[in-house]
Amino acid sequence: MRNRSVLALAAVMSVCVTSLISQTTANSRTDMSKLSDDQLKQKLTPQQYYVTKQDGTEPPFRNAYWDNHQPGIYVDVISGEPLFISKDKFESGTGWPSFTKPVDSKAVVEKTDASLGMVRTEVRGAKSDAHLGHVFDDGPKPTGLRYCMNSAALRFIPVDRLDAEGYGDYVKLFK
Repeated sequence: MRNRSVLALAAVMSVCVTSLISQTTANSRTDMSKLSDDQLKQKLTPQQYYVTKQDGTEPPFRNAYWDNHQPGIYVDVISGEPLFISKDKFESGTGWPSFTKPVDSKAVVEKTDASLGMVRTEVRGAKSDAHLGHVFDDGPKPTGLRYCMNSAALRFIPVDRLDAEGYGDYVKLFK
């Protein structure tokens, strides 16, 4: 009887490990930028969809990455394109993750945003056209910029997961 229980437990654990591996593989460099809006609604959380596709803003201090201090990269939640690196993240006091610059200027597109009765510079994902946040000129040196992003538009990948998730080229940025 005991051997059957051990074998049953081993079988369950094998299924769980296989499931975790397939989930990790599914997250590796996933590009959903070609999906329809209906498909994106099914893949993204309501908050992610609201922020990225309806140009929304998540609440300050109540989002995933405003106080994340782990080393790693932040990628576009829709396209999987690398956007920001933790080394360029700083505490802005705004309640949103803020960066001095994108990891590659070609990864983002900046557009004039005249909503809310003011003129701001919106930041969108170049590949996904997802609304990411805004850039302001009140950041620290050396750029003087503050890329104020919505956590819901980003996915964080810790340094120790970069290789496994298909972002091995970025490991060198942390050495």
